[in-house]
Amino acid sequence: MKYLKIASIAGLTLVSSLCLTSVNAATKWDMPTPYGDGVHHTKNVRFFAEDVKRATDNELNIVVHSGASLYKHPEIHRAVRSGQVSIGEMFMGLLGNGNPIFKADNIPFLASDFDTAHKLWEASRSHIEKALKKDGLKLLFAVPWPPQGFYTKTAINSGADIKGMKLRAYSPATSRLAVLLGASPTTVQTPEIPQAFSTGLIDAMVTSPSTGVSSQSWDYVSNYTDTQAWIPKNMVIVNARAFKRLSKENQKAVMDAAAKAESRGWDLAMSETKSKTKMLADKGMNVSKPSAQLKADLQAVGATMSQEWAKEAGSAGQDILNGMK
Repeated sequence: MKYLKIASIAGLTLVSSLCLTSVNAATKWDMPTPYGDGVHHTKNVRFFAEDVKRATDNELNIVVHSGASLYKHPEIHRAVRSGQVSIGEMFMGLLGNGNPIFKADNIPFLASDFDTAHKLWEASRSHIEKALKKDGLKLLFAVPWPPQGFYTKTAINSGADIKGMKLRAYSPATSRLAVLLGASPTTVQTPEIPQAFSTGLIDAMVTSPSTGVSSQSWDYVSNYTDTQAWIPKNMVIVNARAFKRLSKENQKAVMDAAAKAESRGWDLAMSETKSKTKMLADKGMNVSKPSAQLKADLQAVGATMSQEWAKEAGSAGQDILNGMK
C-alpha cells in the first residue's frame, strides 16, 4: 500500500513515496531426506509438501532436499532437534541406540507382512511419540519400507552361508543381526552402497527391494533372497517449537496432510514391493524365496533379538508386544 509523506524543509516541499506491504511473509521449511527421488518415501514427502502448501494457501512452503543433499542421514535427527531445519525424514531404527523403542520394527519375523506391521505400528506409536517429545520433536507420520531381503553374490540356503560375510548395517538392529549370523557388520548409508560393494567394504546386504533398485544392486550382486524378514519404517518429524509457531489453522493443515501422507505411504509401500521385486528379476537377478533351513535359522535369530529387545525396552516393550496379540 502506497502513501505520500510530505515534509517541509527550509521552505521546500519534499515529497517521498514509501511502499509498505501488508502481505504476510510465507514460512519456509527445509526438509532433508536421505533417499533418492525414485524411492516411494521421497515421492510421498513431495506429495505431502504440495498438500501442505495448498492447504495453507502458500503460507507454509516445505522444500524437500532428497538424496542426503542437505544433511547426511545420521545428521537429520540432530538437525531437526536443534532447529537447524524445522522438519526431516529419517529411518526410525537409526535411533535405536538411544532408545530401544525405535528398534521395535527391526526385529526379524516380529512383523513380516503389512497387516502385522500396521498392528505393530498401532501398538508402538504412542511410545514413539513420547520418546520424540523428550527431544522437543513431534511425529507427523510414518511409512514402511517393503519387507527386507538378502542381497548376496552367491546363493544362500542357510544361516551358515552368511557366516563370514561383510554385511552392510544401517541401524543398531541390523548390526546385531549380522553379529548373530556370524557376519561382520559394516555401517554404510544408502547413497554409498555402490561404492562400498565396488571397493570390497561389503559383500552382502539386507534391505528392501526399493533400495536394491535405487542402488542398482544387479551391478554387484546376483542373488536376492526374499526373506521378508521385517518391515521397518521411516518417520517424518518436526521441531516442536517450529510447529507451535504456526497458526492453529496451519497446524491443523499440516496434521491433516500428515494423516493423508501416512495412508498414501502404506499403499505406496505395498505396490512398491511388487514392482521393485519384479524389477530386480527383470534386471537379471536370481530372485528366490528362502529355503526352509534359512527361514528356520533366521527365525531363531529373530527369537533371540525379540527376547533381548523385550528385556531392554522394559515395560514399554512389553506393552507393545501385548498389543501385537
